[in-house]
Amino acid sequence: MPAPMEPPVSPPPPQPAVPSRAELIEHLRHTRIAGDVATPRENNLAHYRALANGDRHYWFGLEFGDRWTDEQDVLAVMAERAGVVDDPGHRTGQDTIDPALTVDALERAAVRLRKAADAGERVLFATGHPGGLLDVHRSVAAALRAAGCHIVRVPLGLVADEGVVVQLADVAMHERGATLWHTHSPEPMRAILDALPRHGEPLPDLVCADHGWAGYAAQHGLDAVGFADCNDPALFLAEAEGTLSVTVPLDDHVVNPRFYEPMTAYLLAQAGLTG
Repeated sequence: MPAPMEPPVSPPPPQPAVPSRAELIEHLRHTRIAGDVATPRENNLAHYRALANGDRHYWFGLEFGDRWTDEQDVLAVMAERAGVVDDPGHRTGQDTIDPALTVDALERAAVRLRKAADAGERVLFATGHPGGLLDVHRSVAAALRAAGCHIVRVPLGLVADEGVVVQLADVAMHERGATLWHTHSPEPMRAILDALPRHGEPLPDLVCADHGWAGYAAQHGLDAVGFADCNDPALFLAEAEGTLSVTVPLDDHVVNPRFYEPMTAYLLAQAGLTG
């Protein structure tokens, strides 16, 4: 009986060309990852107000005490760090993310990724936006693994928010009813960080995440790089306070997740993690 034939091996997909800084800024604007974003001004202001009023849903696992009780103070940080319109009188309509600030933050994140690669650090990846940012995190995880980092494996059977924590393509996510969920909750990250010591595993040296996954990790004292939309002020406030290392401003769920590929290519190239 002849030996079974090996299935053909598909070549890896072509990697997107690395854009220049100017090209990336134009791409971010064109795809509305930054520039005139889809999130309306009234939604941004409602979230800033909710955070200032102490609604912990918008704190993303961070602890702000009474430091951010004025909506206008939150708006000022968001104008500085994300590039939203800084006029308090602008209450409805279009709002913005400054693409130059997005690229600046990517360059700061690249410095931290390079440090992780040089030291062979333990890195944990997680996303509350699997429909948008999963492949961004997956690509960075693959590059860091190739550079010698240890990508943290999440213990099995972790439960949070009436669902479970799963890990696909090296990225932790929240699953309910066989569906990957969009979540702002810090509870899935809490479940991971509580479980790792129980399983004899050290905590990560670096967390790359978004939403409450990044916020809880930073509040827990871990070095964290986060991605955040302009209606999610918590991570920007945490960066302003020095709790979180870098927050990258961007629309975190544009119509086509492949639009993030040039941004990811730029991030990896800046970190020296290509090729």
